[in-house]
Amino acid sequence: MSFNIDLPDLDNYRNAFIANGVTYPLKTVESKKAGLLGALPAVNNKNGWPWDEEFDPSLYISKDNWPKLTIVVPSYNQTSFLEQTIRAILLQNYPNLELIIIDGGSNDGSVEIIKRYEKWISFWQSKTDRGQGHAINLGFSLASGSYYAWINSDDYYLKGTFFKIIERFINKSPAFVYGYVLDFVVKDLRFNPLNRLLPVKDYFLRLPTLAQPACFWSATIHQPIWEELNCSLDYELWLRLIIGVKKNIIKEALAVANIHADAKTSDLKMKAKWDEDHKLICSPDAHGNVNNWNTVILLHRIRLKIHRLFRL
Repeated sequence: MSFNIDLPDLDNYRNAFIANGVTYPLKTVESKKAGLLGALPAVNNKNGWPWDEEFDPSLYISKDNWPKLTIVVPSYNQTSFLEQTIRAILLQNYPNLELIIIDGGSNDGSVEIIKRYEKWISFWQSKTDRGQGHAINLGFSLASGSYYAWINSDDYYLKGTFFKIIERFINKSPAFVYGYVLDFVVKDLRFNPLNRLLPVKDYFLRLPTLAQPACFWSATIHQPIWEELNCSLDYELWLRLIIGVKKNIIKEALAVANIHADAKTSDLKMKAKWDEDHKLICSPDAHGNVNNWNTVILLHRIRLKIHRLFRL
């Protein structure tokens, strides 16, 4: 399917970085056979993952050459969560990691957090950008990994996620691997019950079921974010990225999404932006309307009942 939407050329973004002195490909994150926990900045009065725990680095001894994994973190004024996000990436102890942080010019102390960890960051910048989609595209323009993901700076990966997803890529050879996400309600300090996704099928992709923080994909299928979107940029990307490719689900929680008042999914002031995105995505130049929507909904409900009945 062809689309008449304005997607940037990531080569242009990368060439601009190189013209400004950035060395490409970027350095990988410094790793240690004993793990990074003892090397990272100490954190007081916080316990558990990812504060005083790390994934066991000895589990990577089984292979000499782990494929490079690129993680992009777009961020803007998320000082309450950013350190958690960074530590949960680094303390995976993945031995071939490229970590790129694109901050939109934060003024809340985020830059100070990034600087504390910059020894273990492949590249970071803090400059005004054109929004989340632009930041993600800037990050991926510098990516040189075999596998990609992005995580927003108010979410974080669970312990062992990188080991699980790379093992799945190696053993099953999919182009797209995904899992479940736990929602943590910040004001109540509690986790919501785990939402177990159905395996994704192309026919049902217009239903927004994928949980972005638990999605990883091969660099061979990567496409740019549609920067005109404000909220539904991950949903729209999946509609282009994973149609017709081999997909594989890990039936476990791989990440945590922090639910808080300023999150796009919680902020009532963002409703107009969500509506604008819906109109753009459903426009004739993009993905159009779903003519058989009622049938899609009906079949999805049947799938849900079957999966619940047989505990699939």
